[in-house]
Amino acid sequence: MILLTGGSGQLSKLTAQGTKDAGLDICIGSRLAEETDTGRRRIDFDDPETLDFSDVETLMMISAGYAEDDVVIRRHDAVIAAAIRSGVRHVVYTSLSGTGDHLAFSLAHRWTEKRLKDSRLAWTVLRNGLYAELIGALAAPLDGVIRAPFGTAPLSPVARQDLADAAVTVLKDPRAHAGMIYELSGAEAWSVADLAEKLSVPYRPANLEETRASLAAAPLKPFQPPMLMSIYSTAAAGFLEARTTDLAVLIAGAPRPTLPIAAEAARAAGS
Repeated sequence: MILLTGGSGQLSKLTAQGTKDAGLDICIGSRLAEETDTGRRRIDFDDPETLDFSDVETLMMISAGYAEDDVVIRRHDAVIAAAIRSGVRHVVYTSLSGTGDHLAFSLAHRWTEKRLKDSRLAWTVLRNGLYAELIGALAAPLDGVIRAPFGTAPLSPVARQDLADAAVTVLKDPRAHAGMIYELSGAEAWSVADLAEKLSVPYRPANLEETRASLAAAPLKPFQPPMLMSIYSTAAAGFLEARTTDLAVLIAGAPRPTLPIAAEAARAAGS
């Protein structure tokens, strides 16, 4: 059986649907799941009693996501330790693309990759790029103007559905992908200035100081402003453009165009 964690997230939902369409035996793990939910079970990275993987052959571990580094590392360590104890054969982990090494949330991903490499588990690492949907939402126009400080350098976001499709390919035959690290940034590069043109709105990016001040006044958790600021500054410095991607290795057909996806997300976020 395949167990997919993070069942309430968008990537997990798309991946779960893809595995079901492929006829794979999958169970969805979520901390929000109830015992009576068919095909779902409660998996809470902070609750060791829920980390019983004794019936799991392949564990797809969606990153524990947004929290301080020590919290994410503790969660991931608990899951990997439980997988070892339970006799899981293969772990597929959604990490962060190499273009994201300058982002404030890269540390826990790289730590988790090392933890898997040092374990006796078979593993596959999917180094996912930033979602086109996320870039679009962050660059949503405010009062008809895009002010997010992404700069003018190209970036290579990826469609969330392409990442789900790539994950399904690996889950169909994990052994064929054992020990592999796949870089899954988008196949095309564009700038937020291009996005503004697509939306027919001006692009007048604020500076980083102004943006940090605005985030300080927003209802965010303490670790979130540094994460967002790192996305803006890394993009503006030109480090989010990928020179290559392994998407074509794992998905059928061409990768989805990401500029229209980002534009749709920007319209939705700005409405």
